[in-house]
Amino acid sequence: MLAAALASGSCVFGGTGRFIRLDAPIVALTHVRIIDGSGRPGIDDQVIVIQRGRITAAGSPRSVPVPPDARVIDLPGRTVIPGLVGMHDHLFYEVGRAGSGTLMVASQSAFAKLYLASGVTTIRTAGTLDLTGDVRLKQRIDQGKEPGPHIYVTGPYLGAAGAEPRPDQTARQVVDAANAGATSMKAYTTLRSSELGAAIQAAHERGLQITGHLCAVGFREAVALGIDNLEHGLFVDTEFYSDKEPDQCPNQGAVVHELSQMDVNGPEIRGLVDDIVRHNVAITSTLAVLETLTGRPSSLDPRALSIFSSGIRSIYVAARDHWSDPNAPLARAWMGMLVKEMQFERAFVSAGGRLLAGVDPTGWGGVVAGFGDQRELELLVDAGLSPETAIKVATSNAAAFLHEKDFGSIAAGMRADVVVVRGNPSRRISDVRNVEMVFKDGVAYDPDALIDATNGTVGEYDLSLLRRWPWNAILGALIAYLAGRILWRATRPFRKQTAREVER
Repeated sequence: MLAAALASGSCVFGGTGRFIRLDAPIVALTHVRIIDGSGRPGIDDQVIVIQRGRITAAGSPRSVPVPPDARVIDLPGRTVIPGLVGMHDHLFYEVGRAGSGTLMVASQSAFAKLYLASGVTTIRTAGTLDLTGDVRLKQRIDQGKEPGPHIYVTGPYLGAAGAEPRPDQTARQVVDAANAGATSMKAYTTLRSSELGAAIQAAHERGLQITGHLCAVGFREAVALGIDNLEHGLFVDTEFYSDKEPDQCPNQGAVVHELSQMDVNGPEIRGLVDDIVRHNVAITSTLAVLETLTGRPSSLDPRALSIFSSGIRSIYVAARDHWSDPNAPLARAWMGMLVKEMQFERAFVSAGGRLLAGVDPTGWGGVVAGFGDQRELELLVDAGLSPETAIKVATSNAAAFLHEKDFGSIAAGMRADVVVVRGNPSRRISDVRNVEMVFKDGVAYDPDALIDATNGTVGEYDLSLLRRWPWNAILGALIAYLAGRILWRATRPFRKQTAREVER
């Protein structure tokens, strides 16, 4: 019945058409289990009615009649959750190269497809290497020319402006990024206190939020300065490091060693949690990328290999093999930090803190867009959150942080960004990987088609980069060259005749 209903769906919207499973004015999803994003337990045998991109009704069959002209999709054994909102979801990929640092790979179009295929219907990029490309991709998605999530574009990384602090220069960077289309800002590791304060003030003056992957500045100092969001959690907070110098970023390994020895329930960390909660500052969990440093086989997703070009695949495999021993001293240290970070995030949620979720496809390259967002949910449950709370973290918590009231949960009036998965994530959170359909603005996308379109593309080319080229100028030059060649050949007899006349 499901296949027949979907087969009759139309394929429209230009560049997105081949990825669409169903597009109808009114759709009714029946006999589904709903996990609504509020943190409450899921409810079986429910009905969701979608009309013109919005949820018009959701509830029991007794209270929600199916409209007579609706396209009915019967979904026993499936669960519907809100579309995930990835709050640290870059549009580039970072992979480690032995002895030569890391390689940054632009992946805008491919990652947009992977996010949507994995049930991520909204992302915040949380830092960019290509603001122009990210903004252009957002525009193409909004225009229906490419498939992908709703995108909140974060500006370039804000680091130290020079040997001496230059708060004015940092503030200028914020203004320039906002003028170029960024809707949030990202402070990075080397940014010093005065520069961070200037960035926060400049962002807030524009009505924008600012988050930070900090190091030179500790969490409580950033909270006092007015930061909105802290990335990654405890393992990047340097304030407890015994040799910390003001405005200096210490060695991360030394910081992690000391943090892993601390008691999350001790007065220092409890005081930090209370301070963050009291100031209503959010924390973005990125457990998936942290797990890749532990050597645990569970951190690797076999689906990732297919998306890489041959060159990137070989680099990925070498990096994977380097990080594959969980008994290596460095891996054991990071395993201890992963456990500590899970305890910290559970304590933060228990204290009333707003936890968000994202994948951060960086590090040595062990996580990629979309697949890592799904793994993040599994790790939040491993950390001690209920499946429903983990889904709330990745949906309605993020929407509330973004000050958005029309997505992030399943209820009448909300935007129809929902995900149909096979199984019951309340019993087995890994069922979030079994994505059957992804509704974005009421249109159902085919996850398999989206993933297939990314095969072999990461590291080979990216259409969003090609779109930055001056194609009008290139085309004009090509036409001029061809016209010149044609004219040269056409006038060759005349030129030969003229040459003979000159010789005479």
